[in-house]
Amino acid sequence: MPAGTLYRGREGMWSWVAHRVTGVLIFFFLFVHVLDTALVRVSPEAYDDTIAIYKTPLVNVMEYGLVAAILFHALNGLRVIAVDFWSKGARYQKQMLWTVMGVWIVLMAGAFYPVLQHTLRTLFGS
Repeated sequence: MPAGTLYRGREGMWSWVAHRVTGVLIFFFLFVHVLDTALVRVSPEAYDDTIAIYKTPLVNVMEYGLVAAILFHALNGLRVIAVDFWSKGARYQKQMLWTVMGVWIVLMAGAFYPVLQHTLRTLFGS
């Protein structure tokens, strides 16, 4: 570790970074979503073209990433609340983070086919 470094790169710091990154990604999604929805009033044809782009496999994979970001942000947010408001939260923050990660992995595995079924059928057939 370099001299003078404040952060040690432990679990708490990385969950903090991931929480901020997922929050920013969710914000940008909401911004784009409001813009593309507003497009229907400006030009219905442009809106239809935009929706056609959204039906591509690449965007479907990005949707899976959005699910991952929202799910992690929500679960980690609950952990942050527990750390802040539970008297023993700081003592168990590392265990709670690994619990969040385990639940997140299980839920993401369960979401794999429901979210990506269109892409999987497009690429590999039904």
